Amino acid sequence: MSQIQALPTPLSTDSRPLVFTKSEAKLIPRTLWFVVIGAISFMVGAHWDLSWHRSIGRDVALTPPHMLIDLSALLVGIGSLYAILWTTFAGSSQGRAGSIRILGLRGPAGAFMAAWGSVAMLASQPFDAWWHTAFGMFVKIFTLPHMLLSSGYFIVIAGATAWIASLRNGPDQAFRGRLVLLFLIVGTLDVVQLWVGLTEPANRQNMHTAAFYVAVAAYIPYALIGLAWGSTHKWGCTILAAIYTGIEVGWVWLLPLIPAQPRLGPVYQNITHFIPFQFPVLLIVPAFVADLLLQRLEHRSSWIKAIWIGPAFILSFLAVQWPFANFLMSPASRNWIFGTTYFPYADPAGTLYDPYQFIATERPVDFVIAMLVAFVIAILSIRLGLGWGGWMRRVRR
Repeated sequence: MSQIQALPTPLSTDSRPLVFTKSEAKLIPRTLWFVVIGAISFMVGAHWDLSWHRSIGRDVALTPPHMLIDLSALLVGIGSLYAILWTTFAGSSQGRAGSIRILGLRGPAGAFMAAWGSVAMLASQPFDAWWHTAFGMFVKIFTLPHMLLSSGYFIVIAGATAWIASLRNGPDQAFRGRLVLLFLIVGTLDVVQLWVGLTEPANRQNMHTAAFYVAVAAYIPYALIGLAWGSTHKWGCTILAAIYTGIEVGWVWLLPLIPAQPRLGPVYQNITHFIPFQFPVLLIVPAFVADLLLQRLEHRSSWIKAIWIGPAFILSFLAVQWPFANFLMSPASRNWIFGTTYFPYADPAGTLYDPYQFIATERPVDFVIAMLVAFVIAILSIRLGLGWGGWMRRVRR
């Protein structure tokens, strides 16, 4: 494999307005749009599928959400494979020179990554069908087939963002603003999927425990800050968090408008519509703090950035999410806006336990120790993210 060409110096943070003209749209490869649309389709299908499990149950092997997930994997595979084959057999000399070579084939590094991700996603579907046959229809989120599916999707997102970054870092800067915006939109899908994986440990009842903040520190800063740094936009973290919030609030407001009825037992809740996940957490505040620090520490080393931003991220998140969790447990939040009255049909909330009571906070000493662990994890997570983001600032193929 040839070496990935890099710019001699990192790109400086860009504050140009994210605007574009119609003529600029022609410069983005159609094959990349297949990958982007496929990634967005997966996000829709995954949320719909998880809500389907919470509202209806996995009554048949091939549900509409699963069909949408399969379609998303096919779109990604078609777009990335076509880009590779075109570059290999019909591409210009300039296009071939700006590509990498794997097993005799040439194409953008991101296209190869997305292609492998789509293969993993497609392979997970028959694996998941067998898993349900062997272990029952009603299973948890964290199963081997679901982990394979999520891993493939994360690879697709990594490939799509790397592909976009390679175009943005190219010699033609006329449509750079459009690519930065597209990069942030696709990157947000990574943050959204990571938060879906935190559904169980980050349940509303856990929000007054240090374990909740440890779980957030292990996953969110890596993607949020790494992708923001890779985007080169000065407000990258804030934009990512804002798009994440908009997506999750949209699900809370839209899914209950669609009729649904449980088809598997036991049924503890009287469900008449699709059940969304909980209201999104207030990532917008620590994201804004992270952006301010990234701007101030722009020319410092990645370790210095991580050491400053890690604790600041967790502390600012703690400062807003702790009181907001109190509000979410109060009667004032039990409406369609915040959606705290929605429970899966198989959840015995209100019957076997009180859903509006926090899990007991750790003892003060244990809480402080766990929060210190969260600081360390956040620092390491951010350092890894900055490394990934730094590579995306330089990648050219």
